[in-house]
Amino acid sequence: MTEVLFNGHAGRLEGRYHQSEKPNAPIALILHPHPQYGGTMNNKVVYTLFSVFQNLGFSVLRFNFRSVGRSQGEFEDGIGELSDATVALDWLQAANPEARQCWVAGYSFGAWVGLQLLMRRPDINNFVAVSPPANEKDFSFLAPCPTSGLITQGGIDEIVMPSSVTTLVKRLNTQRNVSVDYALIEDADHMYNNHLVDLYKITGHYIIDAMKKKSPIRKRRGRRKKSELDDEMLMIGNDTESENGDNIDCLLDDSDKDE
Repeated sequence: MTEVLFNGHAGRLEGRYHQSEKPNAPIALILHPHPQYGGTMNNKVVYTLFSVFQNLGFSVLRFNFRSVGRSQGEFEDGIGELSDATVALDWLQAANPEARQCWVAGYSFGAWVGLQLLMRRPDINNFVAVSPPANEKDFSFLAPCPTSGLITQGGIDEIVMPSSVTTLVKRLNTQRNVSVDYALIEDADHMYNNHLVDLYKITGHYIIDAMKKKSPIRKRRGRRKKSELDDEMLMIGNDTESENGDNIDCLLDDSDKDE
């Protein structure tokens, strides 16, 4: 993993980047929760999303929105942060001109920003939205939603109401040519405490399935299918997390909290 700095419209932006060994590997941009409630790119859920994309062979970038960490600028309640996400995606694509797919994933406030980015960038093929704040933010801009994706939600979330997210998913699935998978983790709170492994597995298997649908893999004699290798990679990443007693905790500061 590499520290990166790139120029945004309000100044320097700070990120962490993993470069795949394959030049045509898919890319993923990860967006963190609300900056004014302790959200950073080192949030546990954000790190979980980063890890699953990394373990599945993506080139992946997570970064701090303006005013967070070493990123410059002032919080702008979504407008400026969407600008930051646009610049970050431009940087990621410039670093990977041969990438065969482009994904965006966000958590809470970051999911709201990520879905707005999705509407503005037809080059994004798929999305993952973790606990999108459907009870606080207006998602009517998803009309129509331009691509399929995954939405996850905790069943005992004290900040984002599960019923509001369920309603959002139902509305999106009435649209033509769009299929939004919905995973409700019944005992998970907003920060997915004790359920990061569940989030990792659900997200990873969704990515594997979506990649198989969009890029069918031919069977080759004497070799396992790519999907089998990807599934093995997913489990290796998950086993490492479990054996370390949730190693995500070891890599983050206690101050890195969600909204």
